[in-house]
Amino acid sequence: MPTPTPRAARPAPREFKLEELDDPKPIYAVWELTTRCDQPCQHCGTRAGSARDDELSTPKVKEVGAALAKLGCREVTLIGGEAYLRADVEEIIAFLSDTGIRVTMQSGGRALTRDRCRKFAAAGLQAVGISIDGLEEQHDTLRGNKGSHKAALQAVKNARETGLIVTSNMQINRLNQHTLRETAAMLRDHQVRAWQVQLTTPMGNAADHPEWILQPPDVVTVLDTLAEIQLDAVQNPRAHEKPRPIGCFNVQAANNIGYFGPHEEVLRSRPGGSARHWIGCGAGRAVIGIESDGTVKGCPSLPTAPYTGGNVKDLELADIWKHADALNFARKDRLDELWGYCKRCYYADICKGGCSFTAHTLLGRRGNNPLCYHRAVQLRREGIQERLVQVERAAGERYDFGRFEIVEEKITEMP
Repeated sequence: MPTPTPRAARPAPREFKLEELDDPKPIYAVWELTTRCDQPCQHCGTRAGSARDDELSTPKVKEVGAALAKLGCREVTLIGGEAYLRADVEEIIAFLSDTGIRVTMQSGGRALTRDRCRKFAAAGLQAVGISIDGLEEQHDTLRGNKGSHKAALQAVKNARETGLIVTSNMQINRLNQHTLRETAAMLRDHQVRAWQVQLTTPMGNAADHPEWILQPPDVVTVLDTLAEIQLDAVQNPRAHEKPRPIGCFNVQAANNIGYFGPHEEVLRSRPGGSARHWIGCGAGRAVIGIESDGTVKGCPSLPTAPYTGGNVKDLELADIWKHADALNFARKDRLDELWGYCKRCYYADICKGGCSFTAHTLLGRRGNNPLCYHRAVQLRREGIQERLVQVERAAGERYDFGRFEIVEEKITEMP
């Protein structure tokens, strides 16, 4: 059977210019279509498994999709649970694509068959990201599901053979941080285009495993390693990889990877683009998150309880975007909310405490982020290192979190 040709590829539009932040619009949306899932992932922030009873209907999804397009959205990533488990997902992909929005999907890949990929591509899906959290042993442990790693790699092959752009996501934690080089090599062998990396954060199921969360000094080693991987990809492309600026394997730092160490531009810039660095939390500035029941947040990763801006069942999406305080907090100056080390940091006025959801799920409020390269290095020069200790467990609800405290320790032996 011949491989179907997806609709004409559009350029990746989630990137935005700095001047666009002066007129905030939801350029990039991450939309949780369902919490139904086919894997018991032990680090799932959603605590996905079964579908919510009140998930949005197909007509409501289309109504909200049209509202996104009207607000200037350029790309939507469909997530779950598993988005492909929703019966109307092809219809949703086609509708969003027909509005001019670029549609992608993020998946664990357990049952992302070639037939599903072919149908999604025909409907207008442009790219799929397969979550692969290290090598087989670590991945299957984190997914709580033996055979998950093999299935994910098969999903990569299925997607690639049906003409979809294939990327991969990885959560980095204390189980898999030592596998970064081997994981990158494996993904390059499987012709993955881009590798988005982020730190596992104690939200949802991951909050029940504090022993998996990186300690602040670990961040330095992790970012040093990621930068080496990126530079090697630039300097030594594989036979199937095109030279820069397009096609070559690329390490992409997600929002909680950073900040302002020697690798900032290496890990945050895009192939062929201008040099980039962290410019503060993008929640409610260029990013929006929608949960399967219609809850709207400024970022899909934010914990639900403190960051719900409203629900599309009750309010117009445009009104939530423009007026909800819980959603548009990052549009403000925010320097007065910084505390701890972040308040005195040299980069405070630009960084503004790093990733809001990471800080909040660790310490109970944003404005102080201990998982930071620059911070760890500067404290080490002062003879200090930080350690995170869980003092309050999560309640066991979707997108919930407990609380950690920071313990400062004197370094007796300097490296």
